[in-house]
Amino acid sequence: MEVPIREPLKRKRYERKLRDLHAELVKLQEWAKHTGAKVCIVFEGRDGAGKGGCIKALTERVSPRVFRVVALPPPTEREKSQMYIQRYLPHLPAAGEIVIFDRSWYNRAGVERVMGFCSEDQVRNFLEIVPSVEKAIVGSGTILLKYWLEVGQKEQTKRMEERITDPRKIWKLSPMDLESYSRWYDYSRARDEMFQKTDTAWARWYAVHSDDKRAARLDVISHILASIPYEAPEREKIKLPKRQKPGGYEEADFARNWIPQVA
Repeated sequence: MEVPIREPLKRKRYERKLRDLHAELVKLQEWAKHTGAKVCIVFEGRDGAGKGGCIKALTERVSPRVFRVVALPPPTEREKSQMYIQRYLPHLPAAGEIVIFDRSWYNRAGVERVMGFCSEDQVRNFLEIVPSVEKAIVGSGTILLKYWLEVGQKEQTKRMEERITDPRKIWKLSPMDLESYSRWYDYSRARDEMFQKTDTAWARWYAVHSDDKRAARLDVISHILASIPYEAPEREKIKLPKRQKPGGYEEADFARNWIPQVA
């Protein structure tokens, strides 16, 4: 499907819309706490597609105790001997939690397959069983949302070059990223088969065109909010209490080591 070209989203409009969405995310958070809802959100996509920025925009105004971000390191030797998806299961949400996977069990269908870290038999086995696992997750009462962020070749090149030259972004660049950059069409084929085998009625894939990072963040957050039947719980009126009287207390020079004021 050809993606319609949009005018780049201006910062002021983006910040205004994001502020409104943040208010709704707080309502979602309070609803999840109040009802014991369980929500699992999976973020996948090409390198440089903006997953990290999207997750940051999603979580920057909510509680990390409710919105938990899971970004697992490479598996240990013990974990390599387990059933593949096993190490992800303990991180699934309990009641009142919204868990966000910054990459997930779909590593097997993507980076591990393309980079040769697993066999084709292992990939086929994964693609065969994962719909059943996700059906069990949804059957347990968890709302499962899966997002794939897709960036164009030209924009990906621009972002990768920024990771080379911008000292704030060099930590984002690894030898793996450079290797994956060269294998664009291998990733395209792996993505296509992953969609074909794991886009199910109970756990759909939602694709996000992310050449415009700001627009993509608003699109994702809006879709999450539209996909969850939340309602803001009623709040009691809150009034700040009066402070206690000093009772003879005098402010002491309690700190010897104030940091320098540089701003």
